[in-house]
Amino acid sequence: MRAIAAGVSDVGLQREHNEDSFVVLKEYDLFVVADGMGGHRAGDVASKLATETISEFFKSTANDDVTWPFHFDTNLSEEENRLLTGIRVANRQIFERSTRSREYHGMGTTVVGAMFSPRKNRMYIGHVGDSRCYRVRDGAIQLLTRDHSLINDYLLAMPDLTEEQRSELPKNVITRALGMQDQVVVDIQHDDPRPGDVYCLCSDGLSGMVQDDEILKIVSSAADIGEACRNLIARANEHGGEDNITAVLIKIEEQVDAPTEEIPAARRSNTGAPGPGPSRAGGVSPVSADDDDDLGMSDEPTAPGLLGPPAGRSKPPPVS
Repeated sequence: MRAIAAGVSDVGLQREHNEDSFVVLKEYDLFVVADGMGGHRAGDVASKLATETISEFFKSTANDDVTWPFHFDTNLSEEENRLLTGIRVANRQIFERSTRSREYHGMGTTVVGAMFSPRKNRMYIGHVGDSRCYRVRDGAIQLLTRDHSLINDYLLAMPDLTEEQRSELPKNVITRALGMQDQVVVDIQHDDPRPGDVYCLCSDGLSGMVQDDEILKIVSSAADIGEACRNLIARANEHGGEDNITAVLIKIEEQVDAPTEEIPAARRSNTGAPGPGPSRAGGVSPVSADDDDDLGMSDEPTAPGLLGPPAGRSKPPPVS
């Protein structure tokens, strides 16, 4: 199997800048969405630092120690260690930048990353915060990640909360993000995809404005994943566009080998071995805001968010 991907990021209707970033790294089947927060323009710095750091880590460790500078976790696969370490390195970079600069003090970002292994036919997913990963399969949608939010933490500790008690809890406070501390706990999992599956990585500007069943309908009815991304952004804006909106869709397909081409005699070497044959497309095909170097990150910055105390981060209310 192989993965193809498309991504779109939009400032939304009520923000001045886009603090979301995303990346599609074709040669490593790596896909990341980050949703920044902080002071003036610090949110977009944090989110871009996250996507760039994770991407550069994957490139620089292609043939080296995949967990540098952290220890290899023997309970996890090599792929899980690599994704985990990339996110941890990004956390450290953001934290150190925020402590060195008054301008960026308190900045942070949520992140959700997915890496597909064609060799193992497995999708690895890591996340921190409330950026999400969904899977669309056989006409159904499933949320694969759990938001690191105050309300979810309460529900884990007190699952019998009444609806009235739940309604009193703040819904816009996250309890985990990159850059809040020098160490971060990353949730890592894997999923066994099937041909036709579509994974949706998104910031809460999408999941907060578009219901899960709407996401399912849009993804299932679109002609391709590029169109589906654009339709998801449009629907979030139709519902108010209160935050920046980012969606990266990853579709799993059967790997089809190119047909064997008869090599003309003129293309054979002196030894009779075939010369260069036809190329075969593979890997990831991104649709992104910027594809100059495989980094698909938004060019439009967004209005600043707010970083709360270490216990959690409150996102800014919509602009009236």
